[in-house]
Amino acid sequence: MTTLRAFTCDDLFRFNNINLDPLTETYGIPFYLQYLAHWPEYFVVAEAPGGELMGYSESALMLCVFTVMGKAEGSVAREEWHGHVTALSVAPEFRRLGLAAKLMELLEEISEKKGGFFVDLFVRVSNQVAVNMYKQLGYSVYRTVLEYYSASSGEPDEDAYDMRKALSRDTEKKSIIPLPHPVRPEDIE
Repeated sequence: MTTLRAFTCDDLFRFNNINLDPLTETYGIPFYLQYLAHWPEYFVVAEAPGGELMGYSESALMLCVFTVMGKAEGSVAREEWHGHVTALSVAPEFRRLGLAAKLMELLEEISEKKGGFFVDLFVRVSNQVAVNMYKQLGYSVYRTVLEYYSASSGEPDEDAYDMRKALSRDTEKKSIIPLPHPVRPEDIE
């Protein structure tokens, strides 16, 4: 049975096989520590029955499956207070088991309790597997962000979709009305 639990500092040394997956955005240790300090309730991992991490792991003794990392941000006055999915990662050998959906559900529940209007995330336009999964979970494309992801080795930067799902506080679903034109990263608040 998989157990969901809070991410700990020790987990930083156990998640390399997911972080090295080409579909996963990677960050420096200070970035992860900032999230852990400011939004610990949004930083969750899954563990296998024997205590093996099922979220981020490198050791042969550990089965690494997934983790979710997010935060709460925005303005309540402008009805933009929301949960943001910073990272959702599932090890290739554990994909298509419903684990990502379970973590997204947990993040949405936390965002509901915090009074959020919506949950949002950014995903590479080329990552159609993830885009389709998010659509199945009720997310829709709110806008395209041009050249959001930096490319390596001379490739052009890649666009992202800003995908959103309205929460119960947004009774009129205003937060998910798509923008008619793309934006640039510097235009994002």
